[in-house]
Amino acid sequence: MGITNLNNTHLSAAEAAAAKNAVTQLETALAVITVVLSSNDRQRYGRINEQNKLFVNKVFDLHKNQSNLQTSQIEWDEFDRDYSSRLLMEDIITRLEAIMTKLKSAKILHDYDNYQAALVDYAYTNFMAGSGGESYENKLRILKQFFQRSRANTSETNE
Repeated sequence: MGITNLNNTHLSAAEAAAAKNAVTQLETALAVITVVLSSNDRQRYGRINEQNKLFVNKVFDLHKNQSNLQTSQIEWDEFDRDYSSRLLMEDIITRLEAIMTKLKSAKILHDYDNYQAALVDYAYTNFMAGSGGESYENKLRILKQFFQRSRANTSETNE
């Protein structure tokens, strides 16, 4: 028998409700700042690469440490707010991505467990249908569609 039940940890109904509520609260808290860009806008504004992030960081550093050298053409209070917001969002995104990776991994294990259990049930149904149980024969017909094998095309030749 194969390895099954790779993830036996499950949230209680209360824990699941609390998790969903926390996500809803997060969505609500961030609604004021979240924006959905069109694909054209995403392409137009893009993302700054690492080199340009270093440039922005250096300008920020110089702005804080040598403000006498900065231009008056920039609204520096807004620059500071943008900079702080960018750092906050980067931190939240990193943390959410870590949560997503963990959730996806847990889901993979649950999917695997479900699939293995379904295979065991199919094998049992196949066995029982072979012993003449009409109900099992109907169930087998329903499940068998998921195991249709395509026949190799015999007219094709390898060159």
